[in-house]
Amino acid sequence: MGPLPAPLHLIMDAAYDDNTTLQLVLDFGYIPVVPPRPNRLQPWQLDKAMYRKRNEVERLFRRLKGFRRIFSRFEKLDVMFLGFLHFALIVELCDSSLVLTRPRLDLE
Repeated sequence: MGPLPAPLHLIMDAAYDDNTTLQLVLDFGYIPVVPPRPNRLQPWQLDKAMYRKRNEVERLFRRLKGFRRIFSRFEKLDVMFLGFLHFALIVELCDSSLVLTRPRLDLE
């Protein structure tokens, strides 16, 4: 597979805060982004801006579950499932860009 072109961050939940998991992540060449547990003797600095992106990813998965064909896996062929996943992501992108460009109505 070869070395990674640039250091990539791996955003993880606080449940993955153990030395074995963190060492495995480092061995694969990723930079772990995980909040240290409060009972850690030597806590590390957390990149809060990067960790906030975890919430964006979770919200995207929640919205994708609104597409019934994705969460129940109606498609038998991987290529059809991937095609519908791409379609759902395009719909989400268009919907989010409409929200950003829609004029705001002042009701005052």
